Amino acid sequence: PYVSNYYVQAVIMFLIMAGGLGFMVWVEIGEWRKKRHLSLHARMVLLFSCILWVGGSVLIGLMEWNNPKSMGGLSVPGKVMAALFQSVSTRTAGMNTIDLAACGPITKLLMSILQFIGAAPGSTGGGIKTTTFFVLLQGIKSAATNRSEKAFRYSVPVNAFRKASVILLMGLTIVLTGSFIMSALEPGIDMSDILFEITSAFGTTGLSTGITGSLTTGSKILSIIIMYIGRLGPLTIATLWY
Repeated sequence: PYVSNYYVQAVIMFLIMAGGLGFMVWVEIGEWRKKRHLSLHARMVLLFSCILWVGGSVLIGLMEWNNPKSMGGLSVPGKVMAALFQSVSTRTAGMNTIDLAACGPITKLLMSILQFIGAAPGSTGGGIKTTTFFVLLQGIKSAATNRSEKAFRYSVPVNAFRKASVILLMGLTIVLTGSFIMSALEPGIDMSDILFEITSAFGTTGLSTGITGSLTTGSKILSIIIMYIGRLGPLTIATLWY
């Protein structure tokens, strides 16, 4: 009902962004006038968050622009706002103004990726975190160009890429294993909806294409376990074994 209420959406998006940036970043922003300096962490979070917000909204808008079941019937400003809202929401909030079940499989895959990346460290969101993904990209760039890992003229710690790779691998393993198990338990549900559901659980996003209520008890327990792992973090869970 609020898909055409831009004021309500703007307020909610601001709160989502505020919670997703993390408390440490907000402290640095508050001290900007005095220090005139932002740490590497804050710069990575702000830059990559903006890239994901804008990039995600552009891709969602392009893929759903003419879909009459999702945002095809909206005005041009309405489509732009709906795409931006959904891009912001998939990172941590779990709210939607369009019918996610009506979105195409590619759009659901994109939203799953955004949920998997999640918000910033020290924030109210889940996922593998924006800084983890940023460090991974810097590591790949470093390997391809045979140069040391740097970002904003800062040197990225040597162990950062290794830790980011471990987090990514563990996160992918959890999501893919969970999707495989749920697809076996729910043979009648489309794989894109299952992947979306599992990624949402891992990223503690809360979004769904509407299949949650029809899941079997085993699938619901699986979702609970993955939510728990996603909230604590894969590395935290792994350290419990040592």
